[in-house]
Amino acid sequence: MISKETPLSGIFSVENAGHSWEALQQAVDRIVEIIKADPNKDRVDKIITRWIKRHLQRVAPKARLDLDRLSSLMEDRDMLAENLENLVKKERLEGHQEGHQEGQCEARKETARNLVNRTEMNDQMIAEIAGLTVDEVSQLRSEIKH
Repeated sequence: MISKETPLSGIFSVENAGHSWEALQQAVDRIVEIIKADPNKDRVDKIITRWIKRHLQRVAPKARLDLDRLSSLMEDRDMLAENLENLVKKERLEGHQEGHQEGQCEARKETARNLVNRTEMNDQMIAEIAGLTVDEVSQLRSEIKH
């Protein structure tokens, strides 16, 4: 059986792209090629563009995608690609920052664990040195004892 590229198959590829913005961009590129080959390309473009805008608002409600000017996937593909690329960069930066903060927190806790294990300092002093709260140090101390 020969599989035919249809607007519906293009929509399925967008749906199956999940939350990977790179996969979504590839799916959008695919659907644009399908639209270009369709004999009713203007009508299909209008319908699918409207669906894509709703889909993106649904899967990324907090993302600040500039979709108001998106009126045609065929004509505005570059603008959409730029929006998706900016979103990918933003997510990577946020992920890097979160990882960095988690790493710093873990390093402070490790410092506190070492001080609890190796010194007779009180929790207040360890908290000041490690950059933690006294409650966090107390929690670490109780974890170490158990």
